[in-house]
Amino acid sequence: MDDLDKRLLNQIQSEFPLATRPFDELGRSLGVSEAEIITRMQALKAGRIVRQVSAIFDTRSLGYKSSLVAMRVDPARIGEAARVINEHPGVTHNYERNHEYNLWFTIAVPPTSDLEAVVQRIHELAAAEVTRVMYTLRLFKIGVNLDMTGKRPADALAAPEYREQDRVRARDFTVDERDKTVIRALQEDLPIVARPFQTMAERIGLDEDQLFDVARSLQERGFMRRMAAILYHRRAGFRANGMGVWAVPEEDVIRIGEQMGSFANVSHCYRRPTYPDWPYNVFTMVHGQSAEQCEEVLQAIARTTGVTEYISLYSTREYKKTRLLFYTDAYQKWEAKYMPQAETVPAT
Repeated sequence: MDDLDKRLLNQIQSEFPLATRPFDELGRSLGVSEAEIITRMQALKAGRIVRQVSAIFDTRSLGYKSSLVAMRVDPARIGEAARVINEHPGVTHNYERNHEYNLWFTIAVPPTSDLEAVVQRIHELAAAEVTRVMYTLRLFKIGVNLDMTGKRPADALAAPEYREQDRVRARDFTVDERDKTVIRALQEDLPIVARPFQTMAERIGLDEDQLFDVARSLQERGFMRRMAAILYHRRAGFRANGMGVWAVPEEDVIRIGEQMGSFANVSHCYRRPTYPDWPYNVFTMVHGQSAEQCEEVLQAIARTTGVTEYISLYSTREYKKTRLLFYTDAYQKWEAKYMPQAETVPAT
């Protein structure tokens, strides 16, 4: 990748234009032609640097129930346990980490499902020794934006893209059938052609301007975080992801959580529950080209906040990483197969 590739990747991670000719807009902002941007985007997709370009929606705002889950599994059968976990359609990320809790995954289920019952069933199917549900008690920040240029300092600050206030705003609104139709379309990977939204809009019976109007409305109401590119982190050079977990005094959690979320190199920051064997209540995710680079950021956070009781958990193997799909019947099918006695409601 050259400098232009890196600047392009930085830009489309933050915001991909909702426009009739988005690659033309990107070209004008970077000083090159539309054709040049399309060629580069195609190469970045073919080279497995760009995973996909799609809308990113907030799971909780759309009524889905979600959580991070920590699981302790016999190391001798961790691969089989990961396979069982990955079969659930709401599992988007699943990593082995360097800790006694060696499998960490994120899971979401539709509003009609019982998240704890589903996790309990996965616990049984995976033959886990211990499973901890790490609910989000407060969202301080969410939004991956990898610095491809390498110029961002470890202690750089930036306003969070999406946080608790945005999630709260969404509670004042509802999602109608037209919204759901647009969500189903925008969650798909965008083709790299001059007018990528045209066929999508026609397929769902809208013109492009109507599609953009609904998308912007979803964003304004807090349901959609942004339209953006998602990268293959390792192929893009970010081979380490460090989950810094912090034991923050309860009286300081809100203040310090917001402070931690303001670090530009932190992609996710949450308040989560503690357990007798787990004293850490604030989680920060950091991506780096090396573990040492991640540690620089975590040490900068410790210096700034004064919180020194923390540990770093690094992924040693990636078992699954994908985008969550909304309004599909895959969840119902999984529950019918593995929880046949549970009451299931068709996805809508």
